[in-house]
Amino acid sequence: MRNYEIVYKEIEEDKTWEDIVKKVFEQCFKEEGLQDSKLYITVTFTNPENIQNINKEYRNIDKPTDVLSFPMFEKEELDQKIQKKDFSYQDILGDIIISISKVEEQAKEYGHSFERELSYMLVHGFYHLMGYDHIEEKDKKEMRKKEENILKTLDILR
Repeated sequence: MRNYEIVYKEIEEDKTWEDIVKKVFEQCFKEEGLQDSKLYITVTFTNPENIQNINKEYRNIDKPTDVLSFPMFEKEELDQKIQKKDFSYQDILGDIIISISKVEEQAKEYGHSFERELSYMLVHGFYHLMGYDHIEEKDKKEMRKKEENILKTLDILR
């Protein structure tokens, strides 16, 4: 069973992005022991205007961004579900929205490939859906360690 759905909102489809999504999420789910779960993620690829509208509507920030994540579970609730292996029904883990223009821009800015930047956005979004954040330095370190581990395992380096 595939653990994601891809939506294109006002941008052209690109199968190479879908290959990246598949590879990254397979590793994320494997790393977190979720490959037999019925959890899935909706990924929306869009443009700066759409992501700005969503950012304004849901976060009250009127500017475009690179990635937005909307988890369906609180971390404790998800941890309990995982611990109990409560996967009788298909459940959405959450939504990740990515501005492809921003991915392209940041890949150039940071001097690495588009694949590396998109992979990072997907992994970053995944861990937000898993209940991690980067507000406190301690939490940021934990989240970054998990992100870098996935990218290193996939040999997607800077």
